[in-house]
Amino acid sequence: MSNRLYALSDDREKPVEAKLLYVTSAKYGNDWHSTPHTHYFTEFFYVLRGEGRFLVEDTTFPVKENDMVIINPNIPHTEMSLSDRPLEYIVLGIDGLFFSFQQPGAPEGYTVFSFREQRERILFYLNTLLREAETDLPYRDAVCQNILELLIILMIRLTDFGMEVASSRRASVVSSHVKRLIDQRYQEPLTLDQLAEAVHVSKYYLSHAFTEDYGIAPINYLIAKRIEESRNLLSTTDYSISQVANFTGFSSQSYFSQSFRKFTGVTPAEYRRQVKKNGQG
Repeated sequence: MSNRLYALSDDREKPVEAKLLYVTSAKYGNDWHSTPHTHYFTEFFYVLRGEGRFLVEDTTFPVKENDMVIINPNIPHTEMSLSDRPLEYIVLGIDGLFFSFQQPGAPEGYTVFSFREQRERILFYLNTLLREAETDLPYRDAVCQNILELLIILMIRLTDFGMEVASSRRASVVSSHVKRLIDQRYQEPLTLDQLAEAVHVSKYYLSHAFTEDYGIAPINYLIAKRIEESRNLLSTTDYSISQVANFTGFSSQSYFSQSFRKFTGVTPAEYRRQVKKNGQG
């Protein structure tokens, strides 16, 4: 008689903390027109059949059967199908999760890789997840969560480019989305209501979460971003104070000067003179 015992240590890897929001399967039809959009959660997009292209941020790349596209939270993206070979796919929406891709030169917010050699193993979990989600059996959600964790662990084991999984609180995901919006659209007349609406939370929740995560209220961060950009323009261009105010999103030159002085201790004109005096302009 032989007997083998495999002990499990208490300090082994922690379970992946992620919540499955939805799982869906679909076929790209002629009546489907997708436009660039973002989510506060991560998406897994597995191509069952067909060919198409993905537009992620400013990059377009082809996708085909057995490709898995992972889109991190707050990354603008959309898919486009080829008419003669329409895309068929399974999509998972996963909250509380983002991926860090460690390949040299890899984009920060997304990746795509082929599971052609591991198709049966990946589809086993995806199809099991779909079937379980369609039921109304006891503990359905718990089973789906367990299947999701097994799928993620399998993907980590199968990839060879150092994919890491990191948990994140919903507040951090919401805050990072708003920070990205501000960084990209600070020149626009953004309000707290608009920022909260963009991430589907109340403005009170957003103010609390953003301040907790970044140590500054979202509107104050917006003003600070505008001040940062205005200092650059004042230092490197000959634009008038009024033009700088307009280019950086301030509603008036007087409000710009007031805000600039509050943040820097000097007026925009004084700041420009100091820069030129120091030989930096």
